Amino acid sequence: MTEKGFRDILGALCSGNVEFILIGGLAAMAHGSARATVDVDVVYRRTLENMHRIEQTLAPFAPYLRGAPLGLPFRFDVATISSGLNFTLRTSIGDLDLLGEVVGGGDFERLITHSETIKLFGNDMQCVTLAKLIELKRAAGRPKDLDAIAELETLQDELES
Repeated sequence: MTEKGFRDILGALCSGNVEFILIGGLAAMAHGSARATVDVDVVYRRTLENMHRIEQTLAPFAPYLRGAPLGLPFRFDVATISSGLNFTLRTSIGDLDLLGEVVGGGDFERLITHSETIKLFGNDMQCVTLAKLIELKRAAGRPKDLDAIAELETLQDELES
């Protein structure tokens, strides 16, 4: 995804007052990682009000399940969000992983205590701390996450010295 895609997705979520915490590759980049990423990963607050904001915010961008064949009946609305938990979405402005909870971090309420406010692409937002991001990567255990840990630990060591 391009920088414009990241900016557009995060800008839309912030403008829509969606409560979320940035995690994943873009959070790593915000902390200084040089690794590229292809989507935006967020943990969202699962309140009814926030699910309404998510629906309204994403509706103009035609959210659809990433990897699903085109033409399947899929309606991204509050009923779908509340019935599901984690969504890997393709939108007209880029790919978004909308996560109700994440391995190693739990849901929004558990993760918010391990986040900090950052400014990214001109928007203030919550971002998981570097220490917690390392824990999340370790808990995910995917090869790409395990590969990223060494760089993130080096960044953490530099910040602590």
